[in-house]
Formats: sequence, structure tokens, C-alpha cells
Amino acid sequence: MIQIQNKIVVIAVLFTFQLSFGQKKEETIGSQVVNVVKPYTPTISDAYKVKDTPPTDDEGNKAKETIKYTIFSFPVASTFTPSKGKAEGVEKAKKEYSFGNYATLGVGNYGTLNAELFVTQELGNNDYLAGMFRHHSSQGGIKDVELNDKFYDTSLDLAYGMNDRYMSWNVDLGYQNQVYNWYGLPSEFGANLSQSDRALLVGAIAPKHSYNTITLGGKMEFTESIFDKVSLNYTRFMDGLDSAENRFSFKPSFKVSVMDQTIHTDVIVDYVGGSFAANYANTQAIKYGFTNFGIVPSFVVTEDDWTLQLGAGLFYSLDNERSKNKIYLYPQFNASYNVVNDLMIFYVGAEGSLEQNSYADLVGQNSFLSPTLDIKPTSKQYDVFAGLKGKLANNVNYNINASYVNEENKALFKSNNYSEVATNKDYAFGNSLAVVYDGVTTTSFYGELKADFSENVTFGINARFNSYSTDSKQEAWNLPTIKVGSSLEASITKQWFAGFNVFYVGERKDGQLNTSINYIVDPTPITLKGYFDANAHVGYKYSERLTAFLRLNNIANQQYERWLNYSVQGFQVVAGANYKFDF
Repeated sequence: MIQIQNKIVVIAVLFTFQLSFGQKKEETIGSQVVNVVKPYTPTISDAYKVKDTPPTDDEGNKAKETIKYTIFSFPVASTFTPSKGKAEGVEKAKKEYSFGNYATLGVGNYGTLNAELFVTQELGNNDYLAGMFRHHSSQGGIKDVELNDKFYDTSLDLAYGMNDRYMSWNVDLGYQNQVYNWYGLPSEFGANLSQSDRALLVGAIAPKHSYNTITLGGKMEFTESIFDKVSLNYTRFMDGLDSAENRFSFKPSFKVSVMDQTIHTDVIVDYVGGSFAANYANTQAIKYGFTNFGIVPSFVVTEDDWTLQLGAGLFYSLDNERSKNKIYLYPQFNASYNVVNDLMIFYVGAEGSLEQNSYADLVGQNSFLSPTLDIKPTSKQYDVFAGLKGKLANNVNYNINASYVNEENKALFKSNNYSEVATNKDYAFGNSLAVVYDGVTTTSFYGELKADFSENVTFGINARFNSYSTDSKQEAWNLPTIKVGSSLEASITKQWFAGFNVFYVGERKDGQLNTSINYIVDPTPITLKGYFDANAHVGYKYSERLTAFLRLNNIANQQYERWLNYSVQGFQVVAGANYKFDF
């Protein structure tokens, strides 16, 4: 109580002192002039935060005690069964294993034998060794043929190659032996001879002839280089009558960039040279040799729906035997325009080239030539064409075009004239063909249709119509005016498959003269009838390794003439099997 009173007394004294201070006597302030030198600028003093460390609660930082406990588990009865999730299955086709080797054997009527064997072996991670053996033969038996009509064709090829990231290359070595017979005697042969003399003359003809080919070559392809590819090939071709030919070709291709444009250039060096023991008149030997040098640069320009390929071909040809040289210049132009995306594409172009003819290539087209040929290159001065291609539906493609081709020294097959003299060569009785050359212009119209009705059925049909004009010859010998073909392939089941194809070749013109009874320089051309051929095959896939097949050729049994006086075999049946394997 005393303390409270003391506090009240103190407060009262302080209050009284304050009042006395505020009531001081008022003083008089005189007038003065105040000059403001600087405007007043208020400032705020810096504030300093008081650093305060909160007290530490030692009790909360004590170490936690370890608690030991035990769980007593016991089963609980439950009737709930959760349903398991199941992923939706996707049917996936089994990938067919690819075997590295196979063997094929087929036999048929006419004593036909067809055999193939292909083997390959990887020697390391990138290199491989491969070999191919082929044999096709027939014992003949063509109706109404008086001379032997057998043939054999056997070849063996070996290859070694390597593939890596930046390049791939391979080396090839091959040998081929072919045996044929000049069996195409003219129907009027021996008409002025007695039956006995004719029989003796026919019996004295030995129509057998053979060809042997040795090939050695290589090819390199690059992925990151100025060179695209380089090929080098050598061919030695010989026949059984002392004819021989050498062919060498070197073809590098490279690309360079000029002003953001890539220019592709093909370089061609092509040599062919050979000889024949005698000409057809058997008066002198024949020698020939040509070396062609060519360079073909081109570049591609793409603009919106247009694609243009522009270039030119420059060739220099040396006639090594006649010492005559010639320069050729050819267009290399192609353009395409997408009229309606990929449904309709218009294309046009003009191309030309110098084509080296050789004895080996000509025999590949016609096995019944006489070894008395004149070999020279063909100059395709220009091939101008235009057409439309595209799709009628997602699974139907079409292609139609028209072309006009002008060729100088085009090689044509024409039957040799003949006489009935026993001292003739075995190919000089009208039973062989020659090669003649002429300037030929060809106007063509072509149409093609391909359809995939399903994954298992494909169909195709095409037709070409030709019209020819020659510079000096009576006709464009043995060139057909029309060709039509169609094919159908079907996979019936997983095991069964089949196919069918038909074709028609129109009329051709040929000419032949019997010099024993007629001395007309240019005989009336002979018209060879057009011919139709139908072929079919069916196969059964017994397993991934073994497949059996049956082939039917010339089903209509047509005895048509492929060349003048050369009838073909009739209905042919070949049955066989193909076996795939790995080592």
C-alpha cells in the first residue's frame, strides 16, 4: 500500500513540472530575411536489423529412443478375388528365315535338264565369298527338223566382296560354255537335187558350234566420296571356228558441287576388238576394233512440282582398223511434272548414246549367227519420248508413252543366202543369220498396267506398237511390229503358289536367196507369222527349305518360227525342286 502511494506522488510531481515548463513567458521575435540556398531534401537513415538468435530448446534436440515392437500376424478370411489384366494380343506374321544357299534341279521332256547351285560364305564381319553354277540343256527333238537341234549352256561364276561403312567392292570371275546347232535348213533346200543326193548333202552337214566366254571384273561403290562408283570389266569371247574377241570397259562415276548444285558425271572407256577366220564368201579374214571415249555430265533441278535433269553426252570413237575417228554429241534431258500428286505424272525427255556392239552381245541375242560378222557401234542419235504415269487407284499403276527414235548403224539380223554346194561351210546352207546395219527410225506407242488385287495376287499387262523406216534396206529385218504380254502371280495358300504368263509377237520381215538357182540381188521379203505363247507354273512349299515346282511352257503347242527356218520346241513340261540350306 505504501508503494502504491509513493508511485502516485512521483507521477503528480512530474505532471506539475511539465505544466510549469509549458507556461514560460512569451518572447517577441524580430523580423529577419531568410535566404534559402538549397531546397530541402529529406533523407531516411539506414535501418539495421537486430540480429537475434533464438534460444535453443535442448529438450527438443535430445536423441530419439529406439522403440522395439512386435507384430502378431494372423490370417483374415476373404472371398474377394481381383481380376487379372490381360494385354490385347496383336497377330504378328512370322518372319521368314533367309537361307544363304540354294540348289535347284528340274527335268522335262525333250531331254531338258535345268540345274542351279548358289553358295555363299561370310569370311569375316564384312567380307564374303560366293559362287553360282548354272546348267540348261535339251536333247532336241523338234518336229520336222533334219539336223541336230541339241543345245547346252553351262556357266560358273565366283565372287569375292567386302562391305563396310564407307565403301563396298567385289571382284568377279566367270566362265561359260555354250553349244548350239545350226539346224534351220530352208524348207526348199535341195529342191533341185535328187532325193539321194539331198540325203547325202544333209548328212554331210555338221551344224554343231560352240562358244566360250571368260569374264573378269570388279566394282566399287562409295558412300562418302567424290566418286559414286567405279566398274572395270574384261571379257574374252571365243567360238569353235577360230573367232576371238576381247572387250574392256572402264566406267567411273563421280559428283562435284558447283554453286550449290551437284553435277553427276559418268566417264566411259569401252574397247572391243577381234577377228573372224573368214568372211561369208570365205575369201578373206575379218578384223575389227573400236575404242569409245565418253563423258556424260548431268544435274537435277527441282522446283515445286517440276523435276528437271539436264545434261549432254560427248563421245569420241576410234576405228582402230580403218583409222577413222568420229565425234558424237547427244542430248540428256528428262523432265517430269506432278499434275495430280502421284495420281498423274507427266514426263518428257530426249536421250542419246553411243552403243558398243560386240560378237558376244550379238550372240546373246541370237545364237545362230555365222562367224562372219561385221562389227561396228550403233549411234542412237536421239530418243524423244513423252508420256503419263501414275495411279488409277492405290493398288493400280499405269504408264503410257510415245517415242521417236533415230539410230545410225542399227544392227539387224537377216538370214544368210545359201547354195547347195557340198564344199560350203556348215553354216552356209541357209541355216545361219548375219548382222547388217542401216539407219532406222522407230515410232513407238507403249502402254502398261499393273495391279495388286491383294497381298497375294498381282497382275500386269503391257503392249508396244512399232513402225519402222529404213535408209537403205528393204525392211527393218526381224523387228516385230507389235509385242503384247500379260502375267498373273498368286499365292493360293501358305504352301501353294502359281503363275501364268502369255505373250504375242507380231509379224517380222526376213529375206533369203538360193544363189544356186536365182541371182536376184534383193529377193522378195519373207513374212514371218506372228506367234502366241502361253506358260504357267505351280509350286508347293513343303517346308522353309524344300519347294517343289512344275513348269509348263508353250502350252498351246505352237510350232512357230523364232527366226526364219528355226522352229521352237512344242509343249514342254519341267518338274523339279528347290532346296535352301546353310552351312
